[in-house]
Amino acid sequence: MSHLNTESVIGVIGAGTMGAGIAQVAAKAGHPVLLFDAMDGAAERGKDGVAKGLAKLVARGKMSQQDVDALIDRIQVINSLNDMAPAALVVEAIVERLDIKQQVFGDLETICGENTILASNTSSISLTAIGARLQRPQNLVGMHFFNPAPIMKLVEVISGLDTDPAVADAIFALSAAWGKKPVHAKSTPGFIVNRVARPFYAEGMRVVQEGGTDFATMDALLKQCGGFRMGPFELMDLIGHDVNYAVTSSVFEAYYQDPRFLPSLLQLELVNAGHLGRKTGKGFYNYAAGAENPQPKTAADVAAPRQVTIEGDLGAAEPLATLIEQAGITVHRAESSNNACIRVGDATLMLSNGQFTTAHAAEIGNRNLVHFDLALDYSQASRIALAPGDHAEQSAVDAAVGLFQAIGKSVSLLDDIPGMAVMRTVAMLANEGFDAVNQGVCSEEAVDIAMQGGVNYPRGPLAWAQAVGLSTVLTVLENLAATYGEDRYRVSPLLRRKVAGGA
Repeated sequence: MSHLNTESVIGVIGAGTMGAGIAQVAAKAGHPVLLFDAMDGAAERGKDGVAKGLAKLVARGKMSQQDVDALIDRIQVINSLNDMAPAALVVEAIVERLDIKQQVFGDLETICGENTILASNTSSISLTAIGARLQRPQNLVGMHFFNPAPIMKLVEVISGLDTDPAVADAIFALSAAWGKKPVHAKSTPGFIVNRVARPFYAEGMRVVQEGGTDFATMDALLKQCGGFRMGPFELMDLIGHDVNYAVTSSVFEAYYQDPRFLPSLLQLELVNAGHLGRKTGKGFYNYAAGAENPQPKTAADVAAPRQVTIEGDLGAAEPLATLIEQAGITVHRAESSNNACIRVGDATLMLSNGQFTTAHAAEIGNRNLVHFDLALDYSQASRIALAPGDHAEQSAVDAAVGLFQAIGKSVSLLDDIPGMAVMRTVAMLANEGFDAVNQGVCSEEAVDIAMQGGVNYPRGPLAWAQAVGLSTVLTVLENLAATYGEDRYRVSPLLRRKVAGGA
């Protein structure tokens, strides 16, 4: 397979937002680019859109006009697919229909040279299926960019069953040369990102559907405690519920209705109502001018405690000890014969273990148990969730709330929900990541690169699980599985293996 360099001509088919963005990326890297769209005038509009977008960078001093002019000059609009003949690589970014993609690539095989690499930007269609009708399926590879292509770093390099490894390696190297963060993956439903990301939406909707809290509070917790840039509900509103629901349904069906990918009735209702999010003006939130939207639930101010006792090592929550001391609260340390905890007033505080707090309280014989949620960084988190057991006294709840308020956190009280908000989300994301690795889809490193580079996660889910402690994540998942009795929460064999091996 010939090496792709800046002299290699790059063809792009489809001049919509994604196709035009890919053309911009290739042209910025110095390649001559051929841009084609079957719709009259679409390729010119796509090129004009690139120019307008870059003009904003010039106005902000991010690019020189000379560089922009040179970039735009490298993009040549062509009016016939036959004009793709000089291309060393052709990237397709058209409608998500298998038959149309097969037709386009079949035509390209007769137009382009035998060594031309054919790449699809598909996010959901099997590369193996696309290649099945081609004469040279070994030249076909997935090159999945994320929107907007000029900004988002990730490129999933997808190998179908017949893809030549040298072709995949060439696209990996080219993507890196373009300043992207490429990852290799096998052609499986959802690839990496659209598979591993499913729990981010699904667990949020499960918590709300079961009355754990409302969507505004869930969004606030995932952002202000979990460190995500957007909460699941505002992100689904941005993506569009028709699109997000369709992707979930597609992955669910492609994995033979594996309950891990079960779509949500909560989202289906929005789709049925036509409340698709920002693009229709209403989704979980209302985007009409002047509309009032719910605010996250925040507990009223409570007096700060004077002292606490911390028993044992708090593990992932150990930074709380320093924060409590810095708030001027006296901290006594004590050994713990079983579970590590913080004792404040009448309350016993423990990091959520995936059980109902009520069930955990009964198990340890402490009615005043209050679970608190996982945080990406307890020192940076501005909000925390607490979930008292059903029988906790008000004095215990107040003591728990007062402690976290004293260390600068807004407190959201949840109804008793297993795994709470951040903990169950992170545990399920990590579990799905480990399962993708276990099934040979990609490497562990690829999971973390993909989720940070493709959907801006604050930390790769596998690295995050390591930081929390794999045994802790395993316990959370086992407790969720025991509570719900659903295969949805089954533990990845790779996670079990790692914990058994002392990882």
